[in-house]
Amino acid sequence: MTHNDIDKLVNSWIVESAIRPANPRVQQIVVRLVGDLCKAIEDLDITPNEFWQGLEYFSAAGANNELGLLTPGLGLERFMDIRADEADAKAGLEGGTPRTIEGPLYVAGAPVCQGSARLDDGTESDRAEVLFMQGTVYGENGRPVPGAQVEVWHANLLGNYSHFDQTQSPFNLRRTIVADDKGRYQFRTIMPKGYGCPPGGSTQTLLDLLGRHGQRPAHIHFFVSADGHRKLTTQINIDGDEYLWDDFAFASREGLVPPVVRVDDPAAIAAKDLQKPFASIDFDFHLHADSAAAPAGDVERTRAAA
Repeated sequence: MTHNDIDKLVNSWIVESAIRPANPRVQQIVVRLVGDLCKAIEDLDITPNEFWQGLEYFSAAGANNELGLLTPGLGLERFMDIRADEADAKAGLEGGTPRTIEGPLYVAGAPVCQGSARLDDGTESDRAEVLFMQGTVYGENGRPVPGAQVEVWHANLLGNYSHFDQTQSPFNLRRTIVADDKGRYQFRTIMPKGYGCPPGGSTQTLLDLLGRHGQRPAHIHFFVSADGHRKLTTQINIDGDEYLWDDFAFASREGLVPPVVRVDDPAAIAAKDLQKPFASIDFDFHLHADSAAAPAGDVERTRAAA
């Protein structure tokens, strides 16, 4: 069957069979996706067994709540970021902190703190490296943005996230920090660990068949927003991680790997009210002003909430 034959069939199934006005955008997308799938079935000679196994795979991935993990694993979430970068460039938006993927593990409603926060609940303090991270949120004009909102979340020492991991306290390693009158934010936490896809889960099963690993480097997620500015979705990676540039989710980017400074000076340790050395990361966020010429920076999607 030729591609032209397939186009005619799909058009008859999706468009000509309509008995009432259709949503034109939904119709356009469905016609394209169904047509492309039918062409792939024809071109690759996909058998009925393979087709139904694939459908069952996606059903299981949905039931396991892994579609949000599979999406970055196949590069689709990174591809959306690439398109967003291109749209920004076309609109004349240059520079600024690079965006990167949100991932599936954000939870709305984290406690709000003014200026600074402690993210961890202390349960892993005895075996974790203490991390202090601080910086300033700057606007389009290079000036600090007082009151900017910095939402931050990351994994614990086992690579697990609170809310999804019921053994952790609510909102452990999650906070919303309101920058001070000079646009500064800071927080104390523990050095995060990277994570791997659940062994035997839907995502890792497919990655195994593709000859790929399912590991992410240690990282910290951020939403940064302020009135009159485009919302930034990004994350920083922890320098030195073995998967730093081999992230199964393709989220590592230049400009998002700040130096990690290890501090062992007794006076500096005492000033932080600690008894052991700690790590420190300086990182500033640079936001773009709102622009009618570029797509909205905030992505509408269903997110977890506690």
